[in-house]
Amino acid sequence: MLAGGVGAARYLNGALEAFDPRSVTGIVNVGDDLILNGLYISPDLDTCTYTLAGAIDPERGWGLVDESWRAMEGLGRYGGANWFSLGDRDLSTHLYRTARLAEGATLTQVTAEITRAWELDCSLLPITDDRVETRVTLADGRDVGFQEYFVGMAHSVEISGVSFVGSEQASMSKAAEQAIRDAEALVIAPSNPIVSIGPLLAVPTMRELVASRRDRNVAVSPIIGGAALKGPADRMLRELGEESTVVGVARRYRELAATLVIDETDRDLADAVEAEGMRALVMPTIMSQPGVGAALARACHQAATGEQTVGETSE
Repeated sequence: MLAGGVGAARYLNGALEAFDPRSVTGIVNVGDDLILNGLYISPDLDTCTYTLAGAIDPERGWGLVDESWRAMEGLGRYGGANWFSLGDRDLSTHLYRTARLAEGATLTQVTAEITRAWELDCSLLPITDDRVETRVTLADGRDVGFQEYFVGMAHSVEISGVSFVGSEQASMSKAAEQAIRDAEALVIAPSNPIVSIGPLLAVPTMRELVASRRDRNVAVSPIIGGAALKGPADRMLRELGEESTVVGVARRYRELAATLVIDETDRDLADAVEAEGMRALVMPTIMSQPGVGAALARACHQAATGEQTVGETSE
């Protein structure tokens, strides 16, 4: 799976329920990563890890459950940067990652160490061990880091562009490249297509590698009924001049995947999706109820491998 944060983590959780966890790999966005107060923070990798370990805070959708915030309180007392909240338990992950990177370990190696510590049997792989930074251009012309836009500004300001600094010089990790080449089925997560999936595809050769196996790829729409379940994906699409519907998502992914899974809410747009060159697979995609994630994962695998699907097509 090509993965971002919350939506991808929920899908991966369903995949672990549906399949042998050892056969599941998430290739994760690192464009959200930031260095703050001297710590290297990987929000999407951590959200996936904590979710799959059953340790995610269910109300916030990020960070660890049963957190305390003493360190952030103390940091604020000194006038330090505490706009990006890190819980006391969560800090241990960032301290460990930062120390290991300083020792010369790669992000791939450190991520494997962290997931082993959380006793995960699946694989989580950063797309690259190089630094790629998602930058957001605001409508007023200012250029800010993604987390400053997303957290610091609560993604409440209009944007005019998104870029991925360092992507042209980055190299796909060997582990991520091999995972894509070996995959029986590849799924593009129901993550923000601009700032979660976009940074993955910006790494050289990644888009071409994914497109080369298009018939075995499936995308899951993060847009349902014209809106994102969580986050600013719908507004970002509109502000960048794209259509915030499953049809707009199809236009983004039609060269990369043969099938787009859309929620039952958007059943009436299935023909329009197929007019864009993708097969529309209509089924429940909101993973808030038990069993939905697993059923979705099975349907995506079956659509990618040519087996009979458990969902319903538009035909």
